[in-house]
Amino acid sequence: MPPAADHTSPGIVCRWAVAPLKAEPRGRAEMISQALFGERAELLDEIALPPGSRERGWLRVRLLHDGYEGYAPREAFAPDSDGPTHVVDVPQTLLFPEPDIKTSPTQPLYMGALLRALGAEGRFLHLADGGFVIAAHVRPLKAAPEPDAAAVARRLLHAPYLWGGRTVAGIDCSGLVQLALRMAGHSGVPRDSGPQSRQVGEELPLDWLRRQEKLRRGDLVFWKGHVAMLLDERTIIHANAHHMMVATEPLAQALDRIAADGGEPVALRRPRET
Repeated sequence: MPPAADHTSPGIVCRWAVAPLKAEPRGRAEMISQALFGERAELLDEIALPPGSRERGWLRVRLLHDGYEGYAPREAFAPDSDGPTHVVDVPQTLLFPEPDIKTSPTQPLYMGALLRALGAEGRFLHLADGGFVIAAHVRPLKAAPEPDAAAVARRLLHAPYLWGGRTVAGIDCSGLVQLALRMAGHSGVPRDSGPQSRQVGEELPLDWLRRQEKLRRGDLVFWKGHVAMLLDERTIIHANAHHMMVATEPLAQALDRIAADGGEPVALRRPRET
């Protein structure tokens, strides 16, 4: 469940299904993260473009749920309004212009997107921003979060790997962990694997990994620039550039494969109970 700041802080809000956050204010710059529909942000700067520029306008923003900063297309954000009431609870759903599944959807909505519902119409929820979404695909923010972060991660199995991605349409290793933990009720989870390896939960002894003992479902294994989540003592799930998708893999196999490229685990952490 998103932290309280997502619900109360003034500023701007993402109105695209997913908006890129770039390292620099230009279209071909590296995408370092994404903002999802309904996520709140603080406006840090507006980038003035020279006359006649073919580039779109850019905003420098800080996402409120994790403090991540980057440059986003100006048209992706709008002034903030009333806070959300629901969160998308499936990997992807669709926004319909009418409460009718035979109408053409206007856009996708991804897991973690924040919505404000006006009321129910049959199997749909009518949204304040316009459009209708299947009610069974969302949950109220006041409801209990997902009980199992590893189960959330597994629902994104086979999603393509995308540097900076945060959705089933494309996701990276730390994006998968952040999303899974966030949907399971953890607030303030850092965006990148480095800060995650220092801040999420409690640190565990690294020698537990090779012995494959005392490990639990949901534990996090960190390498330099990479993170995976345990499904059980012997299996991990991770978004990775080797498989180019979210994949499950035997822990021992991953340890050996990554070590062959010169990478050894740098941290083992256990998220705290929510």
